[in-house]
Amino acid sequence: MKNYKQLLIWQKGIEIVKLTYSITTNLPPEEKFGLASQMNRAAVSIPSNIAEGSSRRTEKDYFRFIEVSLGSCFELDTQCEILIEVYPGLKEQKQQLMFLLDEESKMLTAFMNKLQR
Repeated sequence: MKNYKQLLIWQKGIEIVKLTYSITTNLPPEEKFGLASQMNRAAVSIPSNIAEGSSRRTEKDYFRFIEVSLGSCFELDTQCEILIEVYPGLKEQKQQLMFLLDEESKMLTAFMNKLQR
């Protein structure tokens, strides 16, 4: 088992979760079970899958969990785009989140490439 907490991709994933929760807390109450919930779940999925994948015995299994984390990054990025269109306030925080997601997706892709070697 690898120490996933030392991985920069996991640490950045935790940053993404915190910022996502900060953003979704400021959404209207009617979004609590809609977009806010979906965004929070996608954000939590990023570091959670990195952690779970680290427990796998083969690189192939680990790769699959990192791939799911990358998919969650793309999902959350799309939800941020929707958020900007529907709720133009908090644009700076949303752009910061999108920047973090871009960094994270690049790091995850590089990590996946390393696992495939």
